[in-house]
Amino acid sequence: TKTMWWWAIWLCIRIPDCPFKGLTEPTPAPIHLVVILSRSHADRNVYPSAGVLFVHVLEREHFKGEFPPYPKAGDSSNDPITFNTNLMGYPDRPGWLRYIQRTSHSDGVLYGSPTAEHVGKATVIEITAYNRRTFETARHNLVINIMSTEEFPLPYQAEFFIKNLNVEEMLASEVLGDFLGAVKNVWQPERLNAINITSALDRGGRVPLPINNLKEGVYVMVGADVQFSSCLREVESPHNQLRCSQEMEPVISCDKKFRAQFSIDWCKINLVDVTKVVTIRSNRPDPGPGVLPDMGEYNPPSEALKSRDYFADFLITLAVPMAVAMVLFTILGYSMCCRREGVDKRNMQTPDVQLMHHSSIQKSTKELRSMSKNREISWPLSTLPVFSQSGEVVPPLHPDNYETTSMPLMQTQTNLQNQIQIPQQQLSGQSCLNI
Repeated sequence: TKTMWWWAIWLCIRIPDCPFKGLTEPTPAPIHLVVILSRSHADRNVYPSAGVLFVHVLEREHFKGEFPPYPKAGDSSNDPITFNTNLMGYPDRPGWLRYIQRTSHSDGVLYGSPTAEHVGKATVIEITAYNRRTFETARHNLVINIMSTEEFPLPYQAEFFIKNLNVEEMLASEVLGDFLGAVKNVWQPERLNAINITSALDRGGRVPLPINNLKEGVYVMVGADVQFSSCLREVESPHNQLRCSQEMEPVISCDKKFRAQFSIDWCKINLVDVTKVVTIRSNRPDPGPGVLPDMGEYNPPSEALKSRDYFADFLITLAVPMAVAMVLFTILGYSMCCRREGVDKRNMQTPDVQLMHHSSIQKSTKELRSMSKNREISWPLSTLPVFSQSGEVVPPLHPDNYETTSMPLMQTQTNLQNQIQIPQQQLSGQSCLNI
């Protein structure tokens, strides 16, 4: 159509080296111009089995063709692409399905273990890819058709904790195959399946420090159709249980078959016999589909509401406390300002003897203060001038060889050279002799 032609011409104008610039009318010659009108893939169907680990990798290369090429040659593979996954019509994924992507330059992984109650129900997962450079999106649906299996559930299940791997590293087909091979050599079952994989962070583990190439750790549950081997039973011995309680590694004879590639914490191994598990049924009500019943349209309150008088509330909250405060303030002011008796009335009610005694004490105090002002005392050393009025330097109080370390900071009046000696009365016997 002509509209599509103008749309192609507009896209061509946006390209710097487009050979079709200047064309204004459609020509019958073939034009090799690709215009992406839709950014949605067709639905992709997968068929996992209930009770078996499901892994689906979201490859970045699969979505790069949906985005325009990078202007610089050779850099298109470095576009940061992230993924968002959710159940169609809901904001999150189903409870059994998890998703992980470490960085925007790595692939995303959907993984989980569906149960028997999901069999026969098509689960549609919406996958949205975000190009963090161009801010464009591409979307397609993943239809998960869960199939039933006669082997579900396998009667004997063992859960291992691997310390030296992260969950995305364990989800790689080569690594998971090597681990199942090592378990099969130890267990020797006829059928062996990986049931579930869980990151240690989902079990309450801590994020490791970014040193010494530490890993988060991952729990791997596998199931088999035969009894647990003697090697796996060794961890249940009293000796190994004691070593685990003392935070020591137990002695396991088959650990050497794993240690080359997998560091297993044998104290955290969990062996479950499904045939001996007692099912506890709770009397909880059926939670239902999670959708509220239709209660009809919302009817807001009418605008014709009765007016409310707030005068009584004002009197109770403000007027009454203010009135009580004013009464108390008036009583306090009258007691302090209007009930003063005065000095004359106080003296009239005081006995004369008490007034005379008080007056004598005041006179004695004044006399002692006047006498203390007339005493002749020497000035402290700190107040003496360094230079005399004539400009001559006053000689030091002590010679150079005098020990000054023991001298106090403030000299007492008895140590002053120029202290005025107060004459003392001579004894009566001496005065008689002098006469």
